[in-house]
Amino acid sequence: MDKIIRILHSNDYSHLESMDTGTDDDYVKRIFEKLISGNNRLFGLFLNGQMVSIGGYSIYAGKYAMLGRLRSDRRYKGNAYATELMSYMMNEAFQLNGIEWVGANTQEENSAARRVMEKIGLGTYSTLYSATTYDTSLFDTGTKPWNPVTDLQQKKDWLSTMYDDDSSVFPYECYYSFPASKELFQDNDLNQWSFYENDAKTRALITKTDQKKHHYLHVIYPWNDIISQKGLWETIDIDYRKLMKQTDGETYIWVDLTKEQMQSLPENHQFELPSPWILYGVDKPSWLKLHALAY
Repeated sequence: MDKIIRILHSNDYSHLESMDTGTDDDYVKRIFEKLISGNNRLFGLFLNGQMVSIGGYSIYAGKYAMLGRLRSDRRYKGNAYATELMSYMMNEAFQLNGIEWVGANTQEENSAARRVMEKIGLGTYSTLYSATTYDTSLFDTGTKPWNPVTDLQQKKDWLSTMYDDDSSVFPYECYYSFPASKELFQDNDLNQWSFYENDAKTRALITKTDQKKHHYLHVIYPWNDIISQKGLWETIDIDYRKLMKQTDGETYIWVDLTKEQMQSLPENHQFELPSPWILYGVDKPSWLKLHALAY
């Protein structure tokens, strides 16, 4: 049996098309060219020339590699090919200059993917609920919106307050959270993200735009009083309405909620709450120890 793992190129799209993954309208097919260029890579595991598993990684802030896009041909399942491919990609990512952390994100209900993460040595970092809505009226209190923060240093100060310990996880994009670090908070991003603070300057809010399948106003608020803070949702609603005027197609508010925040929602809330996402990862020193033990 001839088995190889290699990086994929444009002329490998036919291999992806020939796989029986059971996934209809797979976004990996739609954006294949994007996923093999720039800060993205795709890899395939081949048996006798037939691609039986595919996956990849994306680089963020020059420091983080996020594994994902894992697909397996249903005709070859049960042979641990997905685990082998994920392990290979993790090791390849750590060979890149500057990479200090490798992780993966999967839904809690995806037990098969979770087993793969654990087998290759990724530990659990956080569990977040990706809550989406288009209706915030339930949380409106008639209170005036919060005050914009435009000074770059003030934004950095707020980020230091909001993510002030080693266990903090920052939702950098929809679906993609990372251990918080200064490398994630580049000046160019901070100038594009909107920051707001309440009158008492005890709480801050970040909003930014994102697009996956749909358009999103991505809301970042790490405190547990997300429902009780007066003026918070009025501020979010203003930015949401601005975004809707700028976009075509479906547009939603996306908030990454902790378990405590999710449990604080009233029973009649208007959020869609799919199975929570679990962030797995390993830093380079820990990976080096695992790598040494393996050999």
